[in-house]
Amino acid sequence: VQLQASGGGLVQAGGSLRLSCAASGRTFSNYGMGWFRQAPGKEREFVAIIHWIGGIAYYADSVKGRFTISRDNAKNTVYLQMDSLKPEDTAVYYCGAMRAGTSMDYRSWNYWGQGTLVTVSS
Repeated sequence: VQLQASGGGLVQAGGSLRLSCAASGRTFSNYGMGWFRQAPGKEREFVAIIHWIGGIAYYADSVKGRFTISRDNAKNTVYLQMDSLKPEDTAVYYCGAMRAGTSMDYRSWNYWGQGTLVTVSS
């Protein structure tokens, strides 16, 4: 699976961004999809995941109520709508794909996109 993330940028606190991750190479609908982020000097952390069946989603407590993950299996794309952004959301955001499952532990994921930088100014 090849993943291509896009949509990052610079935004003021309180603003919104939508990240996209286009997948190719395998049957997209068989993969759990997720977004993780990594701030400078910190470990990659879980943001949101969406299950491969039923679209069940899970969120980190820090983004719950502000971020929404969704997927369009027809377009082989997963999205992360980020609203009410805060400076602490600043990080490189990575989309990941996991065969027939999902996990909040990034080390369990099989494939990663190249990352897209989100910078939130105060």
